[in-house]
Amino acid sequence: MTAEFHPARGRLNGSGPIAVVDIGSNSVRLVIYERKARTPTMLFNEKLLAGLGKGIAATGRLADDSVSLALGELTRFKTLIKHTGCQDIYIVATAAARDAENGPEFVREVERSLEAPVRILDGSEEAYYSALGVIAGFWQPRGIVGDMGGGSLELVEIADNTPGAGATFPLGGLRLSEEADGKIAKAQKITEAALKDFHWPDLAPGERTFYAVGGTWRSLGRLHLMQNKYPLHVMHNYEISAEEAIAFCRRIAVPNLEGVELAEIVSKQRRPLVPIGAVVLEQVLLSMKAERLVFSATGVREGLLHEKLPLEMQAHDPVIEAARELCTLRARSPAHAEELIAWTDTLFRQLGIEETANETRLRHAACLLSDIGWRAHPDYRGEQSLNIISNASFVGLDHASRAYLAAAVFYRHQGLREGDLSPVIRELFTDRLRIRAKVLGATMRVASLLSASIAGMLPKVGITKTDKGLSLDLGKELANLDGERLRKRANQLSKVIEVDVAVNAG
Repeated sequence: MTAEFHPARGRLNGSGPIAVVDIGSNSVRLVIYERKARTPTMLFNEKLLAGLGKGIAATGRLADDSVSLALGELTRFKTLIKHTGCQDIYIVATAAARDAENGPEFVREVERSLEAPVRILDGSEEAYYSALGVIAGFWQPRGIVGDMGGGSLELVEIADNTPGAGATFPLGGLRLSEEADGKIAKAQKITEAALKDFHWPDLAPGERTFYAVGGTWRSLGRLHLMQNKYPLHVMHNYEISAEEAIAFCRRIAVPNLEGVELAEIVSKQRRPLVPIGAVVLEQVLLSMKAERLVFSATGVREGLLHEKLPLEMQAHDPVIEAARELCTLRARSPAHAEELIAWTDTLFRQLGIEETANETRLRHAACLLSDIGWRAHPDYRGEQSLNIISNASFVGLDHASRAYLAAAVFYRHQGLREGDLSPVIRELFTDRLRIRAKVLGATMRVASLLSASIAGMLPKVGITKTDKGLSLDLGKELANLDGERLRKRANQLSKVIEVDVAVNAG
């Protein structure tokens, strides 16, 4: 019997929780998402490395111990699915279940256990949903998506938010490790032979990006991140040059990561697979003449959910939608945040500040996030907001853009002294975004004094271009808002933008 869904504080109303059970060659995973949304939030996430694909290359069958382990975990998943009141359940199985002689028998057991149908994805479907997951998790991505699982590797081009035709290869971590008897040199030869005749898409310069999907490659990426003391421990959209990635893959392609610095951060179960993943990744990057490598936390599961959204919702900006959700949950007045977007649109237009499309969307997102820390002590609102934004499970923005959002909201609460800003954030910035974060922070500081961060006031404050700069027009209706503190903040904004900003209370 399915539990009744009860909306809770801290959660958004909507379709109710959605469960996705992903049965792969290496892992069996349950992810419960809060609701159908452009950027679905994980309510619960658990995986078991059951190793269903172990031994298939030699025996053609799923190993009995792996099957037993997986079915036991699925019984636990069923209890959690019912307890959380999931309204929809999607179960997908990939290479191990489709390739094994006893795969159909295993699938029937899964369906009996979870009381829901299992969809077995073929190679092209797996490639398609991996690509769709990257489209869901990035802003207008272009390049090649590669999803390396335990049993297979899928490759597919993406452009204009559309996946191309996918290809699948028998280069999954478990399968390749067994076929190569754990030998790195043999794995390299097998990989080269498998990819030798693949016709790589003809990508233009600047578009030769490889998006890496799958747990083995994420473990590889995390190892690189930690070895290089990268300041932000967020794996999604972590980017390195292809040249650096190839050199790193060669360094760690040793059995079980023996002697590799910080190998202990990789789980013991993953350590034999990461060197195999490095072999495949190196060959892919070389073969496609990649320019950069980007790691993705979104893949088949997110692609499956993305496909089920209305087309209008699919087209929404993931950063704006995620920021709007956080605003709804945490801000004093979500409607005020929407007014702040319109007000800064006008101010930036009057100042003649040119923005790229990406900079405009980031400014809008920062406005939506501007008040999420208001419940903290005033001395810590900026710091708390910065920490939330820096580590939030946002998709659709790179790490420099994430730093911009965090810094703009920090400046809005803590003031414009750059020395107070976290060195972690300063390290991620581009100079252009650093300056724009301070401009927006100074603007939002003025707006907060005009409105108390409550809707209904900002639309009444006019912004007029003058010979000297800008005038904030309060008129007679709002004249009582004038005061020393407001003029002081207007003067701070003047210094940042190097244009006079006057308060007109006449």
